[in-house]
Amino acid sequence: MDLVKKPRTRCALLDTLRGLTVLSMVLYHAAWDLVYMFGVDWDWYYGKGAYFWQQSICCTFILLSGFCAGMSKKPLKRGLMVSGLGLIVTLVTVLFMPENRVVFGVLTLIGACMLLMIPLKPLLKRVNVWAGLAGSLGLFLFTRHINQGYLGLGEWELIQLPDFLYQNYVTTFFGFMHKGFYSTDYFSLFPWVFLFLAGFFLHKALGKFLPKATWKGIRLFNFIGRHALEIYAVHQPLIYAGCLVWDMLR
Repeated sequence: MDLVKKPRTRCALLDTLRGLTVLSMVLYHAAWDLVYMFGVDWDWYYGKGAYFWQQSICCTFILLSGFCAGMSKKPLKRGLMVSGLGLIVTLVTVLFMPENRVVFGVLTLIGACMLLMIPLKPLLKRVNVWAGLAGSLGLFLFTRHINQGYLGLGEWELIQLPDFLYQNYVTTFFGFMHKGFYSTDYFSLFPWVFLFLAGFFLHKALGKFLPKATWKGIRLFNFIGRHALEIYAVHQPLIYAGCLVWDMLR
């Protein structure tokens, strides 16, 4: 019997995709700081291009997180860690940067989804993979504008949601954003949990092919992808410090 514990193998494709997304996020947040905190006049940043850039980052992160949830061996530990980091981001921004506070940001969402997967995973495994994938994506699109008070497809309002749902911070966490709520990074449980679930079903559909993949990825992006959480934790203070130095020297 082989008593030597084999090292855990990682998927280079996932690490590279995650690394590319982290780099894109850092660049986007650097642009955000320059525009909103240091007064750089970039008209393009207010347009659809920057919006789609931002959406590509968050959608990829959430989809990949759901994909990796299908492989997670310690979901409770990982979920609590990510949720804890999300709470720290909220506390730091509320205390020191209240005008740019982050409440119910992307880390809070991903951590909550990870914890939800603990009771849901046994049930989701019974669902047909393609039905689950199609259903999750369909529900994501259908609930995409729940924050704005309606269900539908794009700007096509099918169901107007009642005002009494939009009450407080508890309802805001779920997606029913109460009047006066403000956050520079807001990702409610609905609709985004459905994109997370789509990632989970995508892993069920494609996960069996990952061990056969021979591509080694791109080394730099692999490294960034392996340390995505650590980079997320420190990137904003470093970006702000760099922008501050730039502002002093210009």
